[in-house]
Amino acid sequence: MPPDPRFFPSAGPFPLEELAVLADAEIQGGVPSGQVYSDVSALDAADANTVSFLDNKAYVGQFRQSAAGCCIVDRKFVPDAPAGMISLVTDTPYLAYARVAAAFHPDIENSYNPSGSDPLIHPSASVGTGSVIGAGTVIGPNAMIGSDCRIGPNAYIGDGVILGDHCTIGPNVSVRFAVIGNYVSLFAGVRIGEPGFGFAVSSTGAVTVPQLGRVLIEDGVEIGANATIDRGAGPDTVIGAGTRIDNLVQIGHNVRIGKGCIIVAQTGIAGSCKIGNGVQLGGQVGIAGHLNIGDGVRIAAQSGVHRDVEAGLTIGGTPAVPLREHFRRITTLARLAGEKGS
Repeated sequence: MPPDPRFFPSAGPFPLEELAVLADAEIQGGVPSGQVYSDVSALDAADANTVSFLDNKAYVGQFRQSAAGCCIVDRKFVPDAPAGMISLVTDTPYLAYARVAAAFHPDIENSYNPSGSDPLIHPSASVGTGSVIGAGTVIGPNAMIGSDCRIGPNAYIGDGVILGDHCTIGPNVSVRFAVIGNYVSLFAGVRIGEPGFGFAVSSTGAVTVPQLGRVLIEDGVEIGANATIDRGAGPDTVIGAGTRIDNLVQIGHNVRIGKGCIIVAQTGIAGSCKIGNGVQLGGQVGIAGHLNIGDGVRIAAQSGVHRDVEAGLTIGGTPAVPLREHFRRITTLARLAGEKGS
């Protein structure tokens, strides 16, 4: 499916020829007369009316199965295109996608509307029975607040956001481009749904890639003060039910975190990682992008993870290895250094 129109109304449709000019790309494949496209979409969610892109060979499998009508792609991947897909061929597919996506969604970062009374609730927003809204809070158009929620002072609930029942939102929290379940707690200063760190490099500098996914937070999640969870770039960022996230945690775009995870303070998870169910991450853990962390994995504090981790392992260190091996390395280094008590 394309980006959720509640949050990301499309400026399309655009004809294929115009998109090719924007992308500085060559059209390949049978081109129906007058072909137009309504929006951009992720490879695994696209349909015949949307444009997707492929820039990372890790996603060639999704590309081969994609239903996208058109895909921005490097020339070397064109032979893998499924039958009927039109290719926009370029040496810089990520940069080309940034320009095309910006044409479909030119104004998504200008949706704040903080003016008004105290609190300001837009007439089109709905607030459930028993919910209490703090002073200075702004609730945007078409937002839906469930019953028995508590929203602290000076919070911002953005356009179209859905908040379930029995949620607690602390002071100075901002929530944008998000769908949130029941019994969710967001402590002071949490930022949900801001754009991920996505840009493509051009000869004149970085070009921002529009971030067109949402943040989906399932039931019973608790997120600590000043944690930040970026919305997806196209796919959604997902936080599984019952997960607990500590203060000052950063979660990048497209990350999918399973159910019942524990993530301790100052941890950073780079974009497009998949974290399984019941994973425990110690403080200041860093996880590189596009990795798969299996169910039940435990990662010791201050570890750096640079490769996939199989389910059930306990690992530590930088680069992270099984914990016994990590401690053996520490002991060996201490002996080599002649430290007392080693």
